[in-house]
Amino acid sequence: MPEQTSIHSMPEPNAHFQAFQAQIQKLEVLSHRPPDPAVLARFDDETENLIKSLLGPTHPQMEAYKYAKLGEAAEIVNLPEGAQEESVQDLPQKSIQQRRQVLEGCLAELRSTKEIEPQR
Repeated sequence: MPEQTSIHSMPEPNAHFQAFQAQIQKLEVLSHRPPDPAVLARFDDETENLIKSLLGPTHPQMEAYKYAKLGEAAEIVNLPEGAQEESVQDLPQKSIQQRRQVLEGCLAELRSTKEIEPQR
């Protein structure tokens, strides 16, 4: 089994961006095959740990991700039904799309935080 990198040991904000981007890439791969519940559960655990580590356990993105897993985060991630592709109307694909939206929201959050923090 490959070693897991601890998020806490990542020294650079760029490493945080890369961690979220890696999750988005994994999700893209998962979206092109029938969902395997065990694989998706591992992905969700990784993602929730990432959000908790980098944004905090009570961050709104954590709650949004929990709803996204159920395919019920459309309003939270500003994804109106009319804007969704027809192919994502089934629940598994809808929840994948919403997971992606939450991860992209996390990236945006990190970008805005980086812009606000003074350069060291």
